[in-house]
Amino acid sequence: MTKHAAYAADDAVTAVAAPAAAGRHFTSSFPPPRAATPRDCKKHAALQMDLAAAGVARGAGSWIDSMRDSSPRRAAAADYGAWMEKHPSALAWFEAALAAAKGKQIVMFLDYDGTLSPIVEDPDRAVMSEEMRDAVRGVAAHFPTAIVSGRCRDKVFNFVKLTELYYAGSHGMDIKGPTAQAEAVRYQAGSEFVPVIEEVYRTLTAKMESIPGAKVEHNKFCLSVHFRCVQEEEWDAVDEEVRSVLKEYPNLKLTHGRKVLEIRPSIKWDKGKALEFLLKSLGYAGRDDVFPIYIGDDRTDEDAFKVLRNMGQGIGILVSKFPKETAASYSLREPVEVKEFLRKLVKSKCNATKI
Repeated sequence: MTKHAAYAADDAVTAVAAPAAAGRHFTSSFPPPRAATPRDCKKHAALQMDLAAAGVARGAGSWIDSMRDSSPRRAAAADYGAWMEKHPSALAWFEAALAAAKGKQIVMFLDYDGTLSPIVEDPDRAVMSEEMRDAVRGVAAHFPTAIVSGRCRDKVFNFVKLTELYYAGSHGMDIKGPTAQAEAVRYQAGSEFVPVIEEVYRTLTAKMESIPGAKVEHNKFCLSVHFRCVQEEEWDAVDEEVRSVLKEYPNLKLTHGRKVLEIRPSIKWDKGKALEFLLKSLGYAGRDDVFPIYIGDDRTDEDAFKVLRNMGQGIGILVSKFPKETAASYSLREPVEVKEFLRKLVKSKCNATKI
């Protein structure tokens, strides 16, 4: 892998202290919160419910009712200011957030959909901009960088198109290191489930044909049933069809994301496990001179946020315009701010190197 120098922030870190929040390693006050903005109907807040924990046999009413309750008007009325005190902007508090990274090796982890690319109605059209690609390329030139996505690894690679990155697809179950490396990092969890996933994919694809707007995406080790383009009155039908199929597959679990149902093997592997695996593969496991940064927008990213919180190292950054329950320490509102954060990180690194 490319040799990366430790992060030095002498020129960037000022006397500004970071805001106080539960679980964060910094203390001080927080500036006045920004006002909430009208909600974009295409950017619904993710529900904080794990359907697998509820059991496949449980009725759909609870999570569907919760989704309806998270309508634009109700979400806009939430106490955004109080939430921002706990999860302040990683841009507004950049110097304070990165103060703990001084003298340490930053390792960057990035979700794809909703983080590097906007959430779109057609998942096949979730293309990242050239500006974002340049920003990610710049970060990877200075810090080991990984894309951790629910997408199939090959699919997300075709979106990003950067060979110098690590890619963890299928919610971290399919990992591969930079292609330029002679001995690339490689790991696959749950490969024995591939035939079962293929079988369920064919069944669900046939069943979803009767529901306009529903789409089943094959991500090799898992499936995504998208209902962003489905009329609200048909949401129950989507859920019922998925649950009826999964009753025959007790070794698969069902979780819920942003207008998507995720079907995965019932194994102890997630984005948090992928983060731990990559840190170990890079030789950083158990070291106190490493500073992981994980940026993501979805419920599945919470597993990685929790790992960082339990480690007591690095920071998790949630991408969201609206309040959500999260283990992340900081927040960014949308992919545009993610791009700005990445650029600022590179600029700070370059300025520190010149000293």
